[in-house]
Amino acid sequence: MKQYVVDAFTDKVFSGNPAAVCVMDKWLPDELMMSITIENNLSETAFCVKEGANYHLRWFTPGGEIDLCGHATLATAYTLFRFYEPELSELHFDTLSGKLIVVKNGELLEMDFPAYELALVDVTDAMVDAIGARPRAAYMGRDLLCVMDSAEQVINAAPDQAKVMQLDGLLLHLTARGADYDCVSRSFAPKCNVAEDPVCGSGHCHIIPYWSNVLDKCELTAYQASRRGGVLYTRVEGDRIVLAGKAALYSEAEIHVD
Repeated sequence: MKQYVVDAFTDKVFSGNPAAVCVMDKWLPDELMMSITIENNLSETAFCVKEGANYHLRWFTPGGEIDLCGHATLATAYTLFRFYEPELSELHFDTLSGKLIVVKNGELLEMDFPAYELALVDVTDAMVDAIGARPRAAYMGRDLLCVMDSAEQVINAAPDQAKVMQLDGLLLHLTARGADYDCVSRSFAPKCNVAEDPVCGSGHCHIIPYWSNVLDKCELTAYQASRRGGVLYTRVEGDRIVLAGKAALYSEAEIHVD
C-alpha cells in the first residue's frame, strides 16, 4: 500500500504540519488503520478510498479517529492531484463532517470547511493553571478557544499537558492579534496523544470565525506559531470557512501489511 508524507500549510519540507496519506483500493479494518497511525507517530494519518467520483476520507490521530482535520485533508488533496488525478482541478471528499471540496487556485489548495459555532464561556482558574496565563476570553466549539492579550503570550506559552487534559473541549487553541498576520495561534491536543499540532486546520474553523467577527473582515491571513510554523489563507463565507495553503512532499513509501 502506498503512503505519502506531506508537509501542509508550507512550501518547504521540515515546516508546516506533516500528515501521512494512505491511498487505498479498499478499506482496511479500523484496528489496522489505527496501528498504522500509531506506527507513523504523526498528529494525523489520512486514509482514502475512491468511491464513484468522490473519495471517502477518514482521519486518525494516535488517540483515535476524529471528525475533521484540515492539514491532513490538504495533504490528501495534494497527493491525489499530484499522483492520481492530475487532470482534475477539484476534488470532492465524503467525510464525518459531510462533503468537503478542495479546489486548485494557482499555488494554493482551497478547502471548504464548516465553521464551528462558538459559545462564550467563563474563564476559569483551571484554564489559567493549564495555560500559565489568564485568557481575556474563552469560547467553546468542538474545541476550547482562549483569546490571549498578546501574540507574545501565545508564542511563549508552555501549557501543562496534564492540566490541559482536564479542560473541556477536544483541543485547546490559544490565539491573539498578529502584527504581520491578522492572528497568531497555537493548538494543543493531548487528548489525541498529540502535545502540539503544528498547524491545525480544524482549529482555524474556530479561530477564524472569532477574528472575522472582531476585525470585521472576511479574508484573513493566519499564522500558526508552533516550532515548525505555517500560514493559512482564509475566507469566511456564511457558515463555511475556506482554508487555503501550500504543501510540500516529504516522502513516498510502500507499507507492507497483510
